[in-house]
Amino acid sequence: MSAATLAAAAPGRFALGIGTSSDVIVERWNDIPFEEPYKRVRDTVRFLRSALRGEKVTETYDTFTVRGFTAQLVPEEPPPVLVAALRPGMLRLAGREGDGAVVNWLSAQDVCTVAPYVRERDPDKEIVARIFVMPGADPDTARALGRRMIAAYLNVPVYRAFHEWLGRGDDLGPMWKAWSDGDRAAALRAIPDAVVDQLVLHGPAAHCRERIQHYVDNGVTTPVIHMVGAEGDPVPLVRGLAPTG
Repeated sequence: MSAATLAAAAPGRFALGIGTSSDVIVERWNDIPFEEPYKRVRDTVRFLRSALRGEKVTETYDTFTVRGFTAQLVPEEPPPVLVAALRPGMLRLAGREGDGAVVNWLSAQDVCTVAPYVRERDPDKEIVARIFVMPGADPDTARALGRRMIAAYLNVPVYRAFHEWLGRGDDLGPMWKAWSDGDRAAALRAIPDAVVDQLVLHGPAAHCRERIQHYVDNGVTTPVIHMVGAEGDPVPLVRGLAPTG
């Protein structure tokens, strides 16, 4: 109903993103079994498709059952449903049953790996990418902060599996080992500069803007800029990252 309300209030300007989250958040933080995430997302997409069209939903899905749900508010234009995805199965699902994929923690070159799965059947499927950017940050500061961010995320099992699939097993293996051994300081030191530079854009705004364009050139349709470490008025930084043409 929240999604239907937003879609009705902003017709054509709202997109609904759904995903599995991770075992850390689902199981450790919320004490809910992290079971059959692929099927649960697939079933949720199917339910949402029907519900947001105003259909009465009575359906037994593989992972849950709905009996007699009808949305009280039906938007004139159902919003697109995007699936947060990392590896081939979910990326294919995003393209096959969703309107596209939301991707996270990947380099511009990695987009060339993930995009074909999303667009196997339809080359026009949307790909939304969250891109971490530190405009104006010097390399030492950016890499120090980037290492902490990478360690916090890429030790989560689903993200570790994602980057192993992308081919970063050798680069990140020492970090994963140190982290599993409980040596957080060594884990941070083990993250190569090259990996930080691939995943966290930093430097002059014009340079960051060019790097963002590489994501678009490789298949991203909607860059979501996540500015990190910015202090003071963000408006000049936003304008510095904006397309010039």
